[in-house]
Amino acid sequence: MRVETRLQRQDIALAAAIGIGTIISAALGMVAGIYGGQQAPMWAAVVYAVVLAAAIAVRRRRPGTVAVITATSYFAAVTWHVPELYAGNIAMFIGFYTVGAISSDRRRAFWVRAGITLGMFVWLLTVTFIESTHPADDSLSRAGAFSPFVAYALLNILVNALYFGGAYLFGERAWAAARQRRALEERTAELERERERTAAQAVALERVRIARELHDVVAHHVSLMGVQAGAARAVMDKDRDAASRTLGQVEGSARDALRELRQLLETLRSDGDADAPSTVGLAGLADLVAESASAGLPATLTVIGEPHPVPDTVQVSLYRIAQEALTNARRHAGRDATADLRLRYDDAGIEVEITNTGRRVTRVGRGLGLVGMRERALAVGGTVEARPRERGGFLVRATVPLVSGELVMTGDAGA
Repeated sequence: MRVETRLQRQDIALAAAIGIGTIISAALGMVAGIYGGQQAPMWAAVVYAVVLAAAIAVRRRRPGTVAVITATSYFAAVTWHVPELYAGNIAMFIGFYTVGAISSDRRRAFWVRAGITLGMFVWLLTVTFIESTHPADDSLSRAGAFSPFVAYALLNILVNALYFGGAYLFGERAWAAARQRRALEERTAELERERERTAAQAVALERVRIARELHDVVAHHVSLMGVQAGAARAVMDKDRDAASRTLGQVEGSARDALRELRQLLETLRSDGDADAPSTVGLAGLADLVAESASAGLPATLTVIGEPHPVPDTVQVSLYRIAQEALTNARRHAGRDATADLRLRYDDAGIEVEITNTGRRVTRVGRGLGLVGMRERALAVGGTVEARPRERGGFLVRATVPLVSGELVMTGDAGA
């Protein structure tokens, strides 16, 4: 709205300048006697000035109409010998240019300008023909193949061709520049919207990552402490030493949880790399299996193949997947269940497989644990298979492939 108001004020100022200039030019032309004794009275010049000024003032609202009005007014002023030639020419140029520069209907803009140009040239040729067939006493000489009269006529034609051709060209270039400017503004706005969407997605992804980390750390350790506390309570009256050892394990699990939470918070607060190396990795799978066994789920670890270097983020993801699988087995497999964790290295990549015995699973839930496993695997370019086993228990298999001899690394694996 501010831009439109500013442009409207500029048009009003331009209209005032055209009107005043027309009156001054007409007064000076009358004194100079441009048309001799045939010139129109001064009031006709004032009317002419008002018409031109009013048209220029609304040129952005009705560009086609304004172009026709200024051209027709100029034709009438010359025909009735209003002693003004310059301000009218400028006003007609502005009207002609405005049609090409701002008219949204390009077909109409073309035909309006074409009609004005054709009309002016027909008028010019008609006047030239009349003067050539009815020469006045003081007219230019017509003697010779290239007489002064012919030269004057050709000069008029050339000047008008340059006049209308220039107005047309300037209008088209202004329209093209305005289109480019609008396209650039739209592109800038689209880039800004895209930037906002990207920022929102980044925030959402970070929230998911934090939620995944908190779930993995808290769920595992709290579940483990719950099992250990239950075991301590069950033997407290019968074997205080065993209860004391179990409570010591609860204390150790609490310290581990606090340590991992502290590390997670430090990573989130850090201004550096959000994927800083974690203290957990494939080397900790043995401790994870021992911890599971002490919590009541006997587990074994088997390493298959020749170990090779694995990026820290891949190690974290595979460790967390194994941790979540063992936690779920401990919670849902039932009594007397066992687990088997296998770590495979081969030419195709690296794989962690966790199987457990126990209750038969009839329906796979959609809890945060399984969602987190899939997100972790996807973050490092891998896949996760999670399904019930036919003879009872559950299977989780996470695979990260090799591409050109290196493990696939995409996305944000977390810490």
